[in-house]
Amino acid sequence: MSLLVGLTGNIASGKSTVARAMVRRGATLIDADVLARRAVEPGSEALARIVERWGSGILDPDGQLDRAALRTIVFPDHDALEALNGIVHPEVTRMRDRLVAEAQEKGDRVIVSDIPLLFERHLTGEFHRIVLVDAPRPLRLERLVRDRGLDEAGALEIIAAQMPAELKRARADFVIDNTGTLDELDAAVDGVWAALEREADDVAVPLPR
Repeated sequence: MSLLVGLTGNIASGKSTVARAMVRRGATLIDADVLARRAVEPGSEALARIVERWGSGILDPDGQLDRAALRTIVFPDHDALEALNGIVHPEVTRMRDRLVAEAQEKGDRVIVSDIPLLFERHLTGEFHRIVLVDAPRPLRLERLVRDRGLDEAGALEIIAAQMPAELKRARADFVIDNTGTLDELDAAVDGVWAALEREADDVAVPLPR
């Protein structure tokens, strides 16, 4: 039986780095961000619905979704953000469920679903264990500006749109604090991964999906 792990963390926490570290240790990774991009590819129903709601101005010259343009519209507007999530997330969930089922059929021991909005979308019941990657808000803001080229106002809007990490910490089974070096982060992943492997030996029943 497979251990189903939900991996989450607010933007610029280092979640993707932790996901890659878990893959190196043998995890099967299902990345919700990858699925979200696939869900809005040209010709998809989701992209057609997005254009219908917000207009063709959110497309680039090649007909791809211009994420930066869409972000400026939806992040300052809670209702617009919820509407976007309502379009994209059902398709992402469908693809994720199919990939999880395929990995279970292959007998993969630890299946890690990387889901940025795991708590916000009320998905905790779909996993045996939840791993949260966290870093202080000022550090995450610095990373967004320095590493992703966002201006401070835009970065703050994205941070504010997510559930505060303090609320997530209380509900996670494991918390990985990413405030130091990559070596320190890798050591923290080691400890969590060892615990997950032990728990994978004890999984007796699949979770309802």
